[in-house]
Amino acid sequence: MFLMVTGFMNYGQQTIRAARYIGQSFMITLSHANRLPVTIQYPYEKLITSERFRGRIHFEFDKCIACEVCVRVCPIDLPVVDWKLETDIRKKRLLNYSIDFGICIFCGNCVEYCPTNCLSMTEEYELSVYDRHELNYNQIALGRLPMSVIDDYTIRTILNKKK
Repeated sequence: MFLMVTGFMNYGQQTIRAARYIGQSFMITLSHANRLPVTIQYPYEKLITSERFRGRIHFEFDKCIACEVCVRVCPIDLPVVDWKLETDIRKKRLLNYSIDFGICIFCGNCVEYCPTNCLSMTEEYELSVYDRHELNYNQIALGRLPMSVIDDYTIRTILNKKK
């Protein structure tokens, strides 16, 4: 008889505990119901990136001295620098510079260690293509500046506010 009474008491305690957990979860659900949505409608609304955002790399051909520091500091030896030694003036002349963004990890070491500041990070993050060979950018494609999100009148910009 005593075992039956303790069994009913345990059953009652477990029922009360389950009801309390259900009530707590319901209160959490109700507290989230009055919040504004955090989802943005991507192609028509874009977040303004922070100033330290590491996007596509911009390259200025005229500033580059072909020192290959960017290749040495890159963890995956990614930038391809082709140069020719001009014997009459004893300087390197840059012929070709390319980066494959399909392999790039956007660490920013090449930008940080470049002695002439010919490399910089942009706010462009839309690099999706159907063929991965299109992600191999040469000096002409790297020299193209992306359109700023703030300047694009067709897109509603949203500030990325930290709470």
